[in-house]
Amino acid sequence: MTATAPLGRPQREALRRRLLSLGLGELSAATVFVLLAVSVVGPRWTDDQAATLWWALGPLTVVLVQAGAYWLLARSWVGRGTMRRPVARTYRVVRVLDPVLLALGLVMILVHGGPDPGPWLLTLGVWAFAALEYANYFLVRLSYPPTTWAREVTSWRTPRLVRDLRATDRAGGR
Repeated sequence: MTATAPLGRPQREALRRRLLSLGLGELSAATVFVLLAVSVVGPRWTDDQAATLWWALGPLTVVLVQAGAYWLLARSWVGRGTMRRPVARTYRVVRVLDPVLLALGLVMILVHGGPDPGPWLLTLGVWAFAALEYANYFLVRLSYPPTTWAREVTSWRTPRLVRDLRATDRAGGR
């Protein structure tokens, strides 16, 4: 996906299909989390508990939507070139803002978590998942097939998004 030799049409189309699947998968995940919070969890929790959940779900949704958009946008440059500069600038900004949003969310969860451990623990779990998703896209690749996960995750690979940002820097222009 980074700037390498141009791919042949069949390889490029196969990659584009995979990126479409990844992008739609991340956007679907964001939608499902929000729908579950609104329709299943929210009605069963107090207003304070539900509000606190959004301090975890908000950052998760933001990261998942950014990830989905990245995969869908990557379809335009895969096997041909590099990420466009405006897209790269946007992802550099969110790479800095997302941890601020995650930190704010964690503080709000810890301050407003409430006495009931069940909702508080679920909310912390959602927040931890958001932090892992951020790490997977901006720090170190954490996502691998289940059969190879234990072996692959210890290689501490650079995420594709970060590699695409670096390739854009090296390519200049655009």
